[in-house]
Amino acid sequence: MTEEKVFEAHKFKNWIKNIESNGLKVNGVDEKFTRRRYNGEVLFSLLMLDAETPEGDKIPPVCFLKGEVVSVLVCLIDEETDDKYLLLVKQRRICNGAMIYEHPAGIVDGTKTPLEIAVQEVKEETGLEVSENQLVSLTEDGPFFPSTGTSDEAMYMFFCELRISKNEIDAFNEKNMGTDYEFERIITQVVPFTIGHRLIKNSNGVLQNFMYLTKVQDWEMLKKLA
Repeated sequence: MTEEKVFEAHKFKNWIKNIESNGLKVNGVDEKFTRRRYNGEVLFSLLMLDAETPEGDKIPPVCFLKGEVVSVLVCLIDEETDDKYLLLVKQRRICNGAMIYEHPAGIVDGTKTPLEIAVQEVKEETGLEVSENQLVSLTEDGPFFPSTGTSDEAMYMFFCELRISKNEIDAFNEKNMGTDYEFERIITQVVPFTIGHRLIKNSNGVLQNFMYLTKVQDWEMLKKLA
């Protein structure tokens, strides 16, 4: 297995391109630690940056290099009652070691677009097959940055609504998902939207719920005005 070098990785090149395009002068980057995926690809890296801002200041030096990620809110709608359910995934996270409820998500590796990765992650983590044209972007103006002071992480958010029977909705609950080669242990959870919103402790997930509800509300208002 060939290990990808950090300074040749797509996520590193993308980060450097972005900070230089915003006027930073990069004097040097020192790699402190790198974690790689099963195939040798750079997953995360802790870097020390020596760079100056256009104002002549030194930028805080620590960067947790993570790259671009996607998150997909999946709303399953009962075709008879119009009740909305969130299709979530739960898995143990290092933040506190507990089971954390989240929207399906994954890392963009540079070989596919964020939209393509979004389709892939939904299938891998929930078993649900969606097409690209079923996904709606919530970040049309560019990705959001969850941790602006310490990380380059850039998040693309999508949602999809599927109207199906209640039996089909229930079939997605409590499924064991995830990929063995990534050492993932994921369990799906189908819950009413309001309950799912309360279960999510990930701030990005809470924001995504709000953005989805706002988007749907805007659509409904436009329909009334048409």
